[in-house]
Amino acid sequence: MMKQVDAIDDGGDFDYIIVGAGSAGCVLANRLSADPTIRVLIIEAGPRDRNPWIHIPVGYFKTMHNPRTDWCLKTEPDPGLGGRKLAWPRGRVLGGSSSINGLLYIRGQAADYDRWRQLGCTGWSYGDVLPYFRRAEHNERGADEFHGDSGPLYVSDMRVRRDVSDAFIDAAEAIGIPRNTDFNGAQQEGAGYFQLTARNGLRYSTAVAYLKPVRHRPNLTVETGAQAERLVITDRRATALVYRGANGRRIARARCEILLAAGAVHSPHLLMLSGIGPGAQLVTAGIEVRHDLKGVGMNLQDHLQARLVYASTRPTLNDEVNNPLLKLKIGLEYLLFRRGPMTMGASQVCIFARSTPGLDLPDIQFHVQPLSSDSPGEGLHRYSAFTASVCQLRPESRGFIRTLAPDPFTNPAIHPNYLATKTDCATIVSGMRLARRLSVTPPLAGFIKGELSPGPEVKTDEELLDAARHTATTIYHPVGTCKMGTDDAAVTDPRLRVYGIAGLRVVDASVMPTLVSGNTNAPTIMIAEKAADMILADSVH
Repeated sequence: MMKQVDAIDDGGDFDYIIVGAGSAGCVLANRLSADPTIRVLIIEAGPRDRNPWIHIPVGYFKTMHNPRTDWCLKTEPDPGLGGRKLAWPRGRVLGGSSSINGLLYIRGQAADYDRWRQLGCTGWSYGDVLPYFRRAEHNERGADEFHGDSGPLYVSDMRVRRDVSDAFIDAAEAIGIPRNTDFNGAQQEGAGYFQLTARNGLRYSTAVAYLKPVRHRPNLTVETGAQAERLVITDRRATALVYRGANGRRIARARCEILLAAGAVHSPHLLMLSGIGPGAQLVTAGIEVRHDLKGVGMNLQDHLQARLVYASTRPTLNDEVNNPLLKLKIGLEYLLFRRGPMTMGASQVCIFARSTPGLDLPDIQFHVQPLSSDSPGEGLHRYSAFTASVCQLRPESRGFIRTLAPDPFTNPAIHPNYLATKTDCATIVSGMRLARRLSVTPPLAGFIKGELSPGPEVKTDEELLDAARHTATTIYHPVGTCKMGTDDAAVTDPRLRVYGIAGLRVVDASVMPTLVSGNTNAPTIMIAEKAADMILADSVH
């Protein structure tokens, strides 16, 4: 008996179809639909952002690893991590990862973008991208040469401070790391509190900032619960999208372009499902090759964090959350005043530093948390402790994404390839040693009873590296799998058009040729802001 093929319903005609309503997709939907003559469809595999935990900053503890809001991806066993598999949270909801991330607003170093330009990405130097960071931003501190105060994305100061967090900053200053109140200003190096993508104690995802204010536009169609299956390629042009929604399979046609904004995992995956990618790998997966483009899924980069956990001489947030009365107090403080621990992002204090003297720029970043946990979603430890995680900002290691089957509901294989170079190994060890140096520096030393992880018995460089291999985890910054550039490994040109296929662009973190020196949400929003201008400038609408 022949296998029955699902019928495909007519999904309509649009000028632009956006795949993924996340950090980039919501920006594109807003900017492109501002012209009432342009019809825009945006689809999102996940649901609407109605879960209240999405909008409470500390709610990432409830939304990460939750299949209702997270793709709940896992990597393949990684040789650099002793063969461990890692959970890789990716947002599966309106707002994408901006709805479940740690809210930390960091842009990276000016040199990151100047390097993109040096790699052949014309128009992506720091001077080129700064206006788009400013256009996106509504910073509560006001506007200046680095910041905007009238953009859709609210950026605010931390609404709660902790003594141990202040002590980290003081200790950093004591060993020569300057205080810094603005990591996105004149210089990145230093220690201080993060700013958050939040407003009045509520998360400001791109769904809230960009999509919610314009959903009433008659020329904008938003479909949730709609997963892309494949692109339709006609005469080397992307002409339509097949996707599965609540009412079955549909096909929507694009008069101008299809824009992939599904992130560093799912954008290359959809390209490969559509026959665009490394030819030999596609054949192995049982997919007909429509365009042999070897860079699709390659060049994967991520920040790996090694976490040092310290037993505290004073109560920490662990104690408050595990005490019913104090936990009730936290809840009431948030409910009544939108203040307190529930307004916290994933970390409080940020330190950008140099792992070794003589480096031109900071190459490591600390995320300091006045709490400790094995991972978000698993609850806080039942003892007084706090955490300092450290990551290498510009890893040399490169991994890849590989599609395993033509079935769009089979997750791709993720091979991060962490700690694969000598530089990466040496840098993570140097970062851990700097954390230990901070821990014995007053006033921070007075808060520390002892090191719980990796523990005082771990002493040599080899032992520290082995501890990192067996305990380090992602800090949720995958990029690079559809990199822009002009070399033969590039997937898109500097205007984000996919090489060899007309009417198709990628607009998300996957186009970054190299990982930025910091958190990736703000740069992804910037990419979409700049892309919207390029798309409209190139429009034949």
